[in-house]
Amino acid sequence: MIALTAAEIAAATKGVLSGIAPEHVVTGPVVTDSREVLPGGLFVALPGEHVDGHDFAAGAVAAGAALVLAARALPGLPCVVVPDVERALGDLARDVLVRLRDVASLPGGSGLRVIGVTGSVGKTTTKDVLAQLCGSAGPTIAPVRSFNNEIGLPLTVLRADEQTRFLVLEMGASGPGHLTYLTDIAPPDVAVVLVVGQAHLGGFGGGIDAVARAKAEIVAGLVPDGTAVLNGDDPRVRAMAAQAPGPVVMFGAAPDAEVRVEDVRLDTLGRASFRLVHVVGDQRHSRDVTLRLVGEHHVHNALAAAAAALAVGLDLDDVASGLSQADALSPHRMHVVDRADGVTVVDDSYNANPDSMRAALKALAVIAGRERRSVAVLGEMLELGDEHRAAHDAIGRLVVRLNIGLTVVVGEGARAIRDGANHEGSWGDEVVLADDVEAAAAFLADELRAGDVVLVKSSYGAGLWQLGDRLVAGDA
Repeated sequence: MIALTAAEIAAATKGVLSGIAPEHVVTGPVVTDSREVLPGGLFVALPGEHVDGHDFAAGAVAAGAALVLAARALPGLPCVVVPDVERALGDLARDVLVRLRDVASLPGGSGLRVIGVTGSVGKTTTKDVLAQLCGSAGPTIAPVRSFNNEIGLPLTVLRADEQTRFLVLEMGASGPGHLTYLTDIAPPDVAVVLVVGQAHLGGFGGGIDAVARAKAEIVAGLVPDGTAVLNGDDPRVRAMAAQAPGPVVMFGAAPDAEVRVEDVRLDTLGRASFRLVHVVGDQRHSRDVTLRLVGEHHVHNALAAAAAALAVGLDLDDVASGLSQADALSPHRMHVVDRADGVTVVDDSYNANPDSMRAALKALAVIAGRERRSVAVLGEMLELGDEHRAAHDAIGRLVVRLNIGLTVVVGEGARAIRDGANHEGSWGDEVVLADDVEAAAAFLADELRAGDVVLVKSSYGAGLWQLGDRLVAGDA
């Protein structure tokens, strides 16, 4: 975080100082985990269901924290006391971003640009690719892992400083108003909307159209002359152009998209090559791209990142080159490992919804091809509300249509995947139901053989990421 006095932090958060002089300066990073404290930093004492950050405040100060953001005074500790710690964290990030934008606009300033990314699927990968593109052009801050909520986004903003040129923010929403809250903290100069899908349906109410309205909040939250980068292949996303306060850039395969994809091809490992087309007025420019990312669905993620990078001024040559060099940075995101025993593991277990599940299964079928056995290890997709059973049933039917060799369904919550596969025509031992991760691990330890390609996919809360780790390590 930029250097701020305790008084400035108190003013930004509407807090009251306790046990510290107003002129005391905070110079280190802002953290919510006392184990991550560095000297001079700010420790945010968040209350939680199972642990309370206030219980770790003394240890944070002993480790070098200069100040604690707290909901109550802590005797003997330097604090800013606020009514709501989570809200105060957002208020502080908002204040710091205003300061950074003011400095960036001065002669010789960084020209800071804020890019927000949302969508039902693909946010983290798109964020990772975009951060790599921007990082080649100037100092860039982006979230670690999937820091995209009311805690993770402010923490990311607070990592920026006066040299930051690009601030790439992943913005998640599991209900209406969530993106409005995030864009109030960090109004984007460029807002990217990837797709409107069935993720978190249970939290929105009103079905997929309610999801679309919630995702459109990022467009409404742009700065007054901000640019909306929209998926022209998704009608619900395309319609968000009506809410854009400034320029609109479409990306996709649609013939009117300014950033367009043509001639998509997949290699035997499921990696896409394509022609990237950028249309400016009546001028058409194109470059060839070959992705390192596995899965055809990443073509749209790459296009979105390219469109956003072009919108903030990057050159087409640099964008195309950067796309071809970009890697998947976040864990459990189509992470492909060839084990010494001849088994290939595709670990995509960080999260799942019907759209990403379909994409991952199609990638599995491509990678395995006709010569290798495809094995899908699938867990529950969470937060689908009334669509839960139907969505899982549909995935089971898709498994059969894709001719997946073996499907291991993990957990009672995912049982409908097995039911759907059986209804579609699966027979014998093609689909197995395992009670939990341990049962699945034991089964796979005996079942997997050289040449198998294994996909692990579920929502994070279903816990299959633990199995993904074990399979990658080879000890399932």
